[in-house]
Amino acid sequence: MKISIQKIIRFDDYPFDESVDISEIENWNNDIRRIGSVHVTGHANAQGNQITCYLTITGTMILPCARTLIDVTYPFEVDAVEVFSTDPYYQEEDESEIHPIDGEVLDLDPYIKENVLLEIPFRVYASQEEIDQFALTSGEGWDIVSEQETEEPTMDPRMQKLQDLLNEKEDKENQ
Repeated sequence: MKISIQKIIRFDDYPFDESVDISEIENWNNDIRRIGSVHVTGHANAQGNQITCYLTITGTMILPCARTLIDVTYPFEVDAVEVFSTDPYYQEEDESEIHPIDGEVLDLDPYIKENVLLEIPFRVYASQEEIDQFALTSGEGWDIVSEQETEEPTMDPRMQKLQDLLNEKEDKENQ
């Protein structure tokens, strides 16, 4: 999403309402499996050498469930404020929240992507209906067993031979 700096300066409060494709962040090192375009609304205003952009970013991302790794749809809405400097002598400092602008066009795409990445939650969980429909319940050499199914005591196969020896010994003593 690119905006001409002259448009922002000309209007007292420059509004914008666009869809921005940020699907390239799926390939970055994060948990996002799918994300398409996001809807960005807001406005920008200029005061002196600073331009302030007020953004509202809404969209939906697909993330893995923390328990089952099935796809979970996660809707989000991010409110962000980004400040830019048009001063040609301004040097960005490490801790500064003011971003320098090179040229005559303000490109908001990197800041939209950054704010979406900051919105990724630590964990998401699928609903029980989704788990019942999509989650794996068994595989080669494994099976999910609930606590109700395991009420009967089962003997470890490695210990079964020892139990057989003890049973033989008791049988011989009883004879």
